[in-house]
Amino acid sequence: MTDLSLVIRPERTEDASAIERLHARAFGPGRFARTAYRLREGAAERMDLGITASVGSFLVGSVRMGPVRAGATPFVMLGPLAVDPSFEGRGIGGTLTRAAIEGARKAGEGLVILVGDAPYYGRLGFASVPPGRLVLPGPVDPARLLWLELVDGFRDRAVGLVEAVRA
Repeated sequence: MTDLSLVIRPERTEDASAIERLHARAFGPGRFARTAYRLREGAAERMDLGITASVGSFLVGSVRMGPVRAGATPFVMLGPLAVDPSFEGRGIGGTLTRAAIEGARKAGEGLVILVGDAPYYGRLGFASVPPGRLVLPGPVDPARLLWLELVDGFRDRAVGLVEAVRA
C-alpha cells in the first residue's frame, strides 16, 4: 500500500470544480441557505488567500477568504472551510485555517471574521465579536460570529453591517 502525504498549497483557478464538489460532500444542499453562504453569493474571492489540502490527486480540504467591509472599513471573512468527511478529525481544518490566517497577515489584512464554532476556532485565536458590534445580513447566532485581529487596534474601526465586496 502506498503512503500518501498531505499536501497544503495555495488554491489555483483549476481547483474550482473540485472545491465545489468538496463543498457538496462536506455541507450538502443546505449550505445555500446559511447566512455566511448568502453573504458570499456573487462576492469577490481573494484567490491569493485560498488554501487547499490534497492527498495524492484527491482534494480533501479547502479554505477560502473573501473581502468584506463594515462601512468604509475593509477586512476579510474566512470561509467556507471544508474537509472531506472521510478525512475529518486529522487536523486538516486547523492546518488550512492557520495557513489562511498567515496568508492574510502577510497580505496586510487587519481583521478576519467568520461564522463558526467558538471552541474550535478559539484555539486558533478567534474570539466572539461583542454583541451588536458587527451585524451580518441575515440570521446568525451571535455566539458564532468570531473575529481575529491581525493588526493591533484594527477591530476598533470595524463596526456596523458587514457587506461582501462584490466581484
